[in-house]
Amino acid sequence: MTITSRELHATRARVRAMPPRSMTLVAYAVTCVFAALAIYALVSTIVSWGQVWIDDLNYGRPRTTHLHGFVGRQAEVNGQPTHFVAINLQRQVVVLELPGGDANKIRSLPGPYLFGANEELTPILLALHDVDSDNQDDLLITVRNEQVVYLNRDGAFRLPTPEEQSQLVSWRQ
Repeated sequence: MTITSRELHATRARVRAMPPRSMTLVAYAVTCVFAALAIYALVSTIVSWGQVWIDDLNYGRPRTTHLHGFVGRQAEVNGQPTHFVAINLQRQVVVLELPGGDANKIRSLPGPYLFGANEELTPILLALHDVDSDNQDDLLITVRNEQVVYLNRDGAFRLPTPEEQSQLVSWRQ
């Protein structure tokens, strides 16, 4: 038996072609941007959900706000203030006035209609201020940084006339 030797050729280790360093940095930067966008979307969703949850606790569904105040109604002579209830009822703002807390004399004040996405979840804020300097508190309805003024005239609240509105605008400036 003859033994022959064969020359074994050293196999070259195959070297993987590495992308240039600039391509690696670009891929890393793109990945970081997508990760940041995903984190932003997640945090935004959580904050939005949290705000709706807090509003649910504060205002309920439908969004409802209450206010008490003495506004000069005859029913207030028994010492009970007038009670106001503002309701965002499917994007329609409705204010109910109970003079002296008497539900038999209830009055309804139609407010603005709200346009936009999720506006049925917008809280309505009420305040009493004398905006026309007649020594009677007027009703202010605030919705998303917009105010609607109802003047307290002749024992009832009403929207201002164009002349009264121009006086109110000049008074605020």
